[in-house]
Amino acid sequence: MTSTFLAPPTADSARLHEAFAPVFERIAKDSADRENGRTLVHEQVRWLVDAGFGTLRIPVDRGGLGASLQQTFELLTDLGAADPNVAHVFRNHLAFVEDRLAAAVTPANEAWIARFLAGEFVGGGWTEANNGTLDNLKTVITPDGDHWQVTGAKFYATGSLYADWLDVLGKGPDDGPLTALVRVDQPGVQVVDDWVGFGQRVTGSGSATYDHARIETDNVIPYADRAPYLGHFYQEAMLAALAGIAAAAHRDGIEALKARKRTYRHAVTGSITDDPQLLQVIGRVGALAYGARSALSASAATLDAIVSSRLTNDADAVQRQLVASNVAISQAQIVIIEHTLEAATIVFDALGASGVSEKLRLDRHWRNARTLASHNPRVYKERLLGDWFVNGRNPLQALTGASSHDASQA
Repeated sequence: MTSTFLAPPTADSARLHEAFAPVFERIAKDSADRENGRTLVHEQVRWLVDAGFGTLRIPVDRGGLGASLQQTFELLTDLGAADPNVAHVFRNHLAFVEDRLAAAVTPANEAWIARFLAGEFVGGGWTEANNGTLDNLKTVITPDGDHWQVTGAKFYATGSLYADWLDVLGKGPDDGPLTALVRVDQPGVQVVDDWVGFGQRVTGSGSATYDHARIETDNVIPYADRAPYLGHFYQEAMLAALAGIAAAAHRDGIEALKARKRTYRHAVTGSITDDPQLLQVIGRVGALAYGARSALSASAATLDAIVSSRLTNDADAVQRQLVASNVAISQAQIVIIEHTLEAATIVFDALGASGVSEKLRLDRHWRNARTLASHNPRVYKERLLGDWFVNGRNPLQALTGASSHDASQA
């Protein structure tokens, strides 16, 4: 296997959490106000970039933090608890960093590592507008003299409002899929904040259009050359944001319960914080959040196993682990979605009418979770898992085209 930038992780989890906890706390502080005003998160993204969050996976000897994938997704869960919008914004950037780490060591990829370390940020652009799929791409990437160009339209362009570069999927000259990294600040690129979903409203997940936008030759990458576990990474990153929402529902539920001033006459005690039924609700929300985070952490570890086998050039093990990781992440998806949606719903049972105050904006947890959970319909994952368990059919072979969001960057 060609030499890559991948290396065994060296970071200490406690030190990573200690380093980023203050930044996460700053981000969490005004998250409800940002939801109320649909305030974009340019400042919060820059805090994280400046703190090195975008370089978590880059080895220390290359100037990064040397984190494992499991450590990365656990931190992304903590960020999701602070603000799942910001966590989702980082999904495409972290995925492209991983992709370049897994790619061959070349001058072009050396340049990408330098860009990451310099704080340049990457947004998404794979999902076609107008119902296009991987088998029916309408975006075209073509050579033009000493460079290339791209023309087309994308939606679910997550992170695009905050990006220096957009990772774009299109059809090449031979009709095969290509990807290209496109500078945002150039003629022919337009990014529009027209996302109308009721959740994840400041992620920059709206439209991006390209009209003969320039691409340097080194930044055109065949789709087939992207890291084989990239789809797994995208899904795990979304699950990290979801698990973070469950933790946020627990945190905010505790604070709101402590702030309650009155109870109902049906209550079995006059003290809100001693009411066993309300404590039971908060206890269950905490258990649901714990289950979501545990599923996230366990499934993330399967990605580290893939990377470990790539480091030892064990191609057969990589193929087996790709399937095992897909199964693990699919199971985690079902658990995390159910746990998070339940946590974000039942937390109100402990809070009474005061819990629906727009000032608290606790509804954001359910709205954001429901939005994230809608990207990859779990009913399909449940069927694929059942087919794997009963019939041994490889779930990866059932994924066809970009109509599956496992292959998208929504």
